[in-house]
Amino acid sequence: FSDPFINRRRANDFIQADTRLGAITQERIRERTKAPHERQREICEDYYPCELYAYRHGYAAAYKHYFGKRRTK
Repeated sequence: FSDPFINRRRANDFIQADTRLGAITQERIRERTKAPHERQREICEDYYPCELYAYRHGYAAAYKHYFGKRRTK
């Protein structure tokens, strides 16, 4: 009969080192590249009137209200 539990020292043996390093690298890349809505929210949070507007109407509407009109061709 075999023990269903893995020995504590060998618990991570089935994970290869390459996989862990690759996952860490991918996580660092994701941290550097932010989604557009996340970037817009940070911009809105830095501008106090935009942040107040966001509490009532949401960050997407607040960003559009304060920064949406500034786009030029």
